[in-house]
Amino acid sequence: MKVAIAGAGNVGRAIARELISNGHQVLLIDKDPKALKMESVPTAEWLLADSCEISSLDTAQLVNCQVLVAATGDDKVNLVTSLLAKTEYGVPRVVARVNHPKNEWMFDQSWGVDVAVSTPRIITALVEEAVSVGDVVRLFSLHGGKTNLVELTLPDNSPCNGKTVEEISLPRDVALVAIVRDKSVIRPSDHDTFAAGDELIFIANESSEIELKSCFVS
Repeated sequence: MKVAIAGAGNVGRAIARELISNGHQVLLIDKDPKALKMESVPTAEWLLADSCEISSLDTAQLVNCQVLVAATGDDKVNLVTSLLAKTEYGVPRVVARVNHPKNEWMFDQSWGVDVAVSTPRIITALVEEAVSVGDVVRLFSLHGGKTNLVELTLPDNSPCNGKTVEEISLPRDVALVAIVRDKSVIRPSDHDTFAAGDELIFIANESSEIELKSCFVS
């Protein structure tokens, strides 16, 4: 898979190294010559260019990329880059970094963003996930926040404890993707049973989260 990363700062370079180690082809784009530290990611392609300009993205051959990551430290740049990637080049997957939480509402499909990554939101979710039992905690947002990866830890008094997966009727637009128990990940089948303390991982539509909680918490 070919991935273009706009922003070759610490975040962009770290993402590039991870993707390359997983076997992907990476192009790093930055308009600041000082950011082009090619020795830090020697196996990546590098381009000195402004990702907000069509001519730069033409040079980057963005049309051949499967993913664009807008990872600069400027939310305006990330939004414009995302919009151009999606509307002008039809990049299938656009992931954008949110630097300031107050701007998070703009990072949606109207700006070409498929997934918005907000560090404060992720840290908050991890804190809540660690201390919340019986609440639906959003871990990650997909498709402009309309669909979320969520977690719910079963309390001791859950009416679902001891029941099998097939016995629980989940709301529409909700899918159970994993059960985490005693540091082990269980790929749920119809005959697996729920137990107090299980961390349940779902993909859920935002409108179904309240109904989801009512299925597992009395």
